[in-house]
Amino acid sequence: MSLDRPTSRLLQLMLIEADPVLRLGLLTGLGRFADLQVVIEAETGASALRTLADRQRSGTRLDLILVDLENGGLSSQSLLDLELLRQLKTQYLDYPILLIGSLPDTKLIEAVQIGVEGYCPKGSSIAELVTAIRQVVAGQPYWDVERLQGLTIAPSPTPLRPLKRVRETLRSSSLQQIEAALTELNAQLASPGLSQLDRAILSGQRRELKASRWLVKRVLASPDSAPEPARKPQLELSGQRLRSLPSSSQIVPDQPPEMTTSNLQERLFDDISAKLQSGLENLTNSPLEIDIFRAERKRELFYIILRQIEASLDELRFSQIQPGQLAEKQSVILRDLWQAVTIDFFGRYYTLRVRNQEVEVVTALLQDQETVWAEILNKIPLVTDLYAHLLFRTAFTIDNAAAEIGSPEAIARAADLLENLTIQLANAVVQPLLNRFSDLEAIKQSFYDRRLLSTRDIERFRNDLSWRYRVDRYVAEPTAIFESQHRLFVFTQLGIRQVPIYAPRRPELEQLAGVRLAVTLALETRDAISPRLKAAIGFIGSGVIYLLTNVIGRGLGLIGRGIVKGIGNAWQDSKR
Repeated sequence: MSLDRPTSRLLQLMLIEADPVLRLGLLTGLGRFADLQVVIEAETGASALRTLADRQRSGTRLDLILVDLENGGLSSQSLLDLELLRQLKTQYLDYPILLIGSLPDTKLIEAVQIGVEGYCPKGSSIAELVTAIRQVVAGQPYWDVERLQGLTIAPSPTPLRPLKRVRETLRSSSLQQIEAALTELNAQLASPGLSQLDRAILSGQRRELKASRWLVKRVLASPDSAPEPARKPQLELSGQRLRSLPSSSQIVPDQPPEMTTSNLQERLFDDISAKLQSGLENLTNSPLEIDIFRAERKRELFYIILRQIEASLDELRFSQIQPGQLAEKQSVILRDLWQAVTIDFFGRYYTLRVRNQEVEVVTALLQDQETVWAEILNKIPLVTDLYAHLLFRTAFTIDNAAAEIGSPEAIARAADLLENLTIQLANAVVQPLLNRFSDLEAIKQSFYDRRLLSTRDIERFRNDLSWRYRVDRYVAEPTAIFESQHRLFVFTQLGIRQVPIYAPRRPELEQLAGVRLAVTLALETRDAISPRLKAAIGFIGSGVIYLLTNVIGRGLGLIGRGIVKGIGNAWQDSKR
């Protein structure tokens, strides 16, 4: 069996994860692979054992159990500990187990002795996790041999081990902060509106961060972290033959691999998923519908949207849609995405009691489709361009130049468009909820930020949104059209920001009418008059200054001088 390619059959997995956000992130990442299916989700070890017992009685089986022991401390009833592994290996010996997360050395060696088949450490990519899953299912254990060999050679902790842990923790946290700062700087440097001075300053900061990263890696490196040049022997432990994982020094490609639509899509979605672990605060001056949600609810909604967008791309590939059909299908694609996300997020059968009647939430929300389309979905820019780029490798046109797939400019543009699509779809999901169920206690307790729970705060928030809709319709959108721009919402390490991108919008400009046309005419008039008005004001100002200083000032000076002279003469006469 090839470990890097999908298997010929569907692998059925069980995921035991206490953290709902991490569980959703893993489901989203694994859902991109056609040969993997998570058929059982469990939050606690006790519920996992009950579900497995029921499944065994029904005669169905699993291919693998994924277990995260790191979050076992969230609840005393969680049973996400080594005892769970012992019970699983005692009662379900045929089911291989792959540990994920971050394990201390003591638990790692105990897991090997219990009979666990593999371990994928925290920070691994989804691609590495999938490789580990396929390898373990194929009967080949997945372990970091170098780490286990170090543990078996020195099983008891030495006095220096706590210092080593502190150093490794400091090294890891420092590198994470530096990488986050570098990501933020790269995003700022990608902005087209930067002046030469700002670009030079940001480039200098980026060089300083890279130098800091180099120093951290070497100053805080462990003494035993250097790669060992000798060959890596196979290690026998508890009857398992451990397979060595390839190190970065072993992988020396002759040339960079060609960027495919699949690789690009995976990279984009992984990057956004990583950004979702940071702040999700709205850093713009404009209120967004999702601002009323708690951070964990926002994150959950964004993960669902990413999963549905990927499903949409896969479905379009399967249907063999042609490039020329994307533009006419854009309305259907966006409406289907919005409906699918709404159903997935709220649950098809979620009901609320409103005025002593049971109301199906999703059914009620979907009735606002036309309002959502007119206010939000229809205004999401360049969706067709994004889908064409991810499906057909169509080049972006950036600043009147073609940006081919895989180029830094194309990757940055695709990321901006995908993040804006994700944020706007989230706004579209929340808008009908605010229109229909904004002040219900069940909704507030389940979804809202604790700072926006009172009726007064909610009504103020809705009024701010209503005012934003009017400003956008009559001022912001005509201004953006006149300036040949789209303003996109994007994720950063600190929160959600808005960035402008250049886009020719002449057809939209020609269709403006009424107040929207008046705004563009006012802008054009301002641009035409402003330089001349400034020149006229400057000329008049210079004349006034000349008049005050050279005419009136001198006259006042002569008068003052005469008065002083007269007083002096009078003083002399009085002395005589």
